[in-house]
Amino acid sequence: MHGNNLYDAIVIGGGPAGSTAATVLASKGRRVVLLEKEKFPRYHIGESLLPYTYFPLQRIGLIDRMKASHFPKKFSVQFVSSDGRASQPFYFFTPLKHEAAATWQVLRSEFDQMLLDNARAQGAEVREETMVRQMIQENGAVTGVRAVGKNGETLEFHAPITIDASGRDAFAVTRNGWKVRDPYLNKIAVWTYYQGALRDPGVDEGATTIAYLPHKGWFWYIPLPEDIVSVGAVAEKTYLYNGTRDLASIFHHEVAINVWVQQHLAPGRQTGPYRVTGEYSYRSRYCAADGLVLIGDAFAFLDPVFSSGVFLALRSGELAADAVDAALTTGNVSASQFSDYGAQMRKGIEAMRKLVYTFYDLEFSFRKFVDHYPHLHGDLTDCLMGNLFRDFDPLFEAVAKFAAVPEPLEHGSPLIEGR
Repeated sequence: MHGNNLYDAIVIGGGPAGSTAATVLASKGRRVVLLEKEKFPRYHIGESLLPYTYFPLQRIGLIDRMKASHFPKKFSVQFVSSDGRASQPFYFFTPLKHEAAATWQVLRSEFDQMLLDNARAQGAEVREETMVRQMIQENGAVTGVRAVGKNGETLEFHAPITIDASGRDAFAVTRNGWKVRDPYLNKIAVWTYYQGALRDPGVDEGATTIAYLPHKGWFWYIPLPEDIVSVGAVAEKTYLYNGTRDLASIFHHEVAINVWVQQHLAPGRQTGPYRVTGEYSYRSRYCAADGLVLIGDAFAFLDPVFSSGVFLALRSGELAADAVDAALTTGNVSASQFSDYGAQMRKGIEAMRKLVYTFYDLEFSFRKFVDHYPHLHGDLTDCLMGNLFRDFDPLFEAVAKFAAVPEPLEHGSPLIEGR
């Protein structure tokens, strides 16, 4: 029929979501091809891991590699007020008595390479510099893809199921018009790197710091290997682009506003380009269609504030791979087989989305909330750690007394015809 290009599953994209899905399927003996447009290693933002990334990483066999890496250990997240005062850190080991409580700040070029190499080692066929151009459909179901190889040759790959892990390119979402922007979250980020900037001492050396700007903007401050710090400002586009589009000017204008950020950057020197990304927050209208399932940023992206992106990528890759394996076993790869997957992902994303909305609420203070409801401190820290697949109703019922908590979004289920 299709010669050698017939597989059990095709994965579009070799980032954390795609690599995880390919690894899980290959380890179950499935014939998987992963098509990645770039040549790894490549630059990527999204450097801070949540503690609960430990569990998907453990499943694909990478914990020892992570422990042996030079990535700084991250034990906590702290918040710094707009006048420069730091909160008590939220230490992950306080509620979580497990080695997962120590996580990492990663160079994505190295981390993603590690994940992709692992997929290869588990038996997935990995093809870099291969750009997927279109999906092949028969009777309304996706049955493969057409791609362009690195020498410009046209390639076809066929499989009962295609997993879209194309990241922010959002291959299926873009082609099918499925992108639904979040009604409220419309921030952009301007960031760069510093060598030799200040780090907090001891156990706090690898902490993520979230430093507020007025009008609910904020900075991230993330210590990386080789004495580098990743630092970026996030705010509404209209606020950041007020009067200039020069990224360096915008960045330094914001640094001058927060004393903590200013003091921490003072001994360092800026290195590399200034970068910008925008219009983050969206979710696909559908998580799956017949012969197709969406994972990671190709399904949804929320907001960078609590570093949930890599965790949701890894977890969705793992959950989708299990669902795909089950669908292949029964011989039914229709969209309906991914209802549980979609429900799980939406539940986890909604918990984090409520926390993100709360963060951007001008009236809300984490410190005041925890003072008022000390018994919910553990629930709040769970959410910050990525323990998202559990019941947070008590937490958000209490949060709703202080901040506007959004209603869950309706979309993101599988595309089931006739429903």
